[in-house]
Amino acid sequence: MPYATSGQSRIYYESHGSGESGRPDAPPLVLVHGAGGNHAIWWQQVAHFRTRRRVITVDLRGFGRSDTVADGPDSLDFPADIHAVLQHAEAAPAVLLGQSIGAVAALRCAVLHPDRVAAVVLANSVGGLNHPELTPLVKADRAEAEKLAVIDRLLTKPFQEQQGAKTLLFLQIGTFNQAKMQDLRNMSAPGPTPEEVRRAHAKVHFIAGETDRVLSPPTARKAQSLLPGSTIDVVAGAPHSMYWEVPDLFNASLERCLQTIHGAV
Repeated sequence: MPYATSGQSRIYYESHGSGESGRPDAPPLVLVHGAGGNHAIWWQQVAHFRTRRRVITVDLRGFGRSDTVADGPDSLDFPADIHAVLQHAEAAPAVLLGQSIGAVAALRCAVLHPDRVAAVVLANSVGGLNHPELTPLVKADRAEAEKLAVIDRLLTKPFQEQQGAKTLLFLQIGTFNQAKMQDLRNMSAPGPTPEEVRRAHAKVHFIAGETDRVLSPPTARKAQSLLPGSTIDVVAGAPHSMYWEVPDLFNASLERCLQTIHGAV
């Protein structure tokens, strides 16, 4: 089981496939989980992409098999966790895909280490992008989301009712984390500005869900408009945790993204 070292923390990761039947020369795809996840949430993406390219899944500190942090992880350390994995796995330059809070860490990592990151995919998140026109929209979306139970923000009611086993598995994976959302420090710290992203020459792609109850499509489109050269795919009928609930739609969107960035997958 491979571990990278980030500061005083051991960061667990897994490496799958090599793209032997796709493009072995394609940049590795590094998947970074959100607050309720860890490396195991990506099972439906790893199975799909591992024959196309190398796929790496990461446990941020406090999550999954990575080291715990006594007073709760500092979210500002997450980009260093990703960077440590890129170095240890000899996976740079890589395409970083971050989901929810994982997208914030991924975008920060791209700005801090542009030579290590080929592109960033922000899934169901604006990556903490800091801009006065965007911040109020994100806050308004969050206020609406907080009217719902957490599970209802993440998975649709029909899915919960019709896919009880997968809903239970979704919740059970989170029980392997030491850190919870309320434990994370500096979650409201400003992220990179559009100018900082531009100076890092970061290629950015957004994947948004048409029915996302946490981040609305108009907010995602506003974020994309602030980054000239970035692209966005709004997936019809897709909720916040689309990678889990509608993996075929999510994987197809990611394939389109990779084709846009690098040509054939």
